[in-house]
Amino acid sequence: MKKVVLAYSGGLDTSCLIRWLKDKGYEVVAFMADVGQGSDFKRIEKRALSTGASRVYILDLKEEFVKDYVFPAIKANAAYEGKYFLATALSRPLIAKHQVAVAKKEKADAMAHGCTGKG
Repeated sequence: MKKVVLAYSGGLDTSCLIRWLKDKGYEVVAFMADVGQGSDFKRIEKRALSTGASRVYILDLKEEFVKDYVFPAIKANAAYEGKYFLATALSRPLIAKHQVAVAKKEKADAMAHGCTGKG
């Protein structure tokens, strides 16, 4: 069975994606990144498992996010219209970096996400 590591948010898109991937014959490993968004990770973990994920990784990336992404963005005045600091877009490379690490650890065949157009 092929294995995929899914960047999982707990929302409708990625929850449906777990079922869809399982129906296509994949083992799905869910990956969640805590970058300070205040999500209820235990509740979301239960949702991932109940929709078919075989395992769930939850990584606390808050410190790395602030140190390596947020502070440099503030220093560069990287703000949309001078006031919105693009936290969603800033977090994507960090999430992808750690998703790749989980995929390597799991010896996964693929990675997936349900990213919308907001960043």
